[in-house]
Formats: sequence, C-alpha cells, structure tokens
Amino acid sequence: MKRFALLSAAAITLASVTAAPAQDNAAATAALAELAARQADDARIEKNLTTFDTLDFEVFTGQKWDRLHESHAKDIVVHWPDGRTTKGIDVHIEELKAFFTFAPDTRIETHPIRIGQGEWTGVVGVIEGTFSKPMPIGNGKVIEPTNKAYKLTMATVGHWTKDGVMDEEYLFWDNQAFYKQIGLAN
Repeated sequence: MKRFALLSAAAITLASVTAAPAQDNAAATAALAELAARQADDARIEKNLTTFDTLDFEVFTGQKWDRLHESHAKDIVVHWPDGRTTKGIDVHIEELKAFFTFAPDTRIETHPIRIGQGEWTGVVGVIEGTFSKPMPIGNGKVIEPTNKAYKLTMATVGHWTKDGVMDEEYLFWDNQAFYKQIGLAN
C-alpha cells in the first residue's frame, strides 16, 4: 500500500510537471492572440483618425468636396449642433459648403485631442474664419457681413464602418458663441 501511494504521488507529480508547459503554452498563445487583436484595433483606430485629420485639414479646409467619400459613407447620417439631422453625402456636402459662402477663409487646422475605441473616434478641433461675405438666410434674404472673425472649439464623434468610412457623425460646437463672435448676438 505504501509503495502504491508512493508510485501514485510520483505519477501525479510527473503529470503536473508535464502539463504545466502545455498550460503555459496555451496561456502564451492566448495572450499573443489578444495582443495581435489589440494591435490590429489600434492600427484601425489610428488609420481612421488619420483619415479624419485629412478630412478636416485638407478636404474641408480646401473645399475638396469630390474627396469627401474618402471619409464619409454615401448614406452618412450627420447630427448637427442645432439639433437637426441630415442623411446622405450630397446633403452633407451642401451643408458644409454653406460655411464658405459667408466665411470663405473657414478652416480647421488642428485636432489637439484625438481618441478612439473600437468603431468610434472623437476629435476636438478649432474651426475659425471671418464673416466677410453676405450670409444667406433663405427666401433671397441675407445678413450683411460684420467682418468679425470667429474661433470655436468643436468636436466630432464618428462611427466607422469596416470599409474605413463614417456612416454616422455627431458635430458639436457652441452656436451662441459663434453668433456672438461674428456680431449677430449679445
């Protein structure tokens, strides 16, 4: 009986010693797979943020509307700071063009904050320009320019598809501050 117990203990010890490397290998393989997945996610997020930088700094600022499809899906849904929502890239382009009718020098040149997680990115930027041309307000009416500059902190949160374009975008800035800066509000 003593001999059986001794042999059993030896067998258990031998089995655990040989099983440990297999468990360590499985844990290492799982850790490497998780690391690879995180690195791929980080690379996708950085690619989307770089695309967004190009959107604001080159496409929007340079009014290169034929390139908006590089960052926006054809059926993009855009939520505006005034509460309205638009759908479709063509509608979005027309809305963006409106900035340049009354402030042709409108530009975004910096994103001091850039974050992302999974399919979402967020940037904080600065949009600025000068109210130097008449502002159309509908029915053939305009507001005459004040020649006052504006500089606003803005934020954009975007949802990205697997195709590397946004299918939904949330835009944020302070409209009251904008109207004050261009001389249309107190």
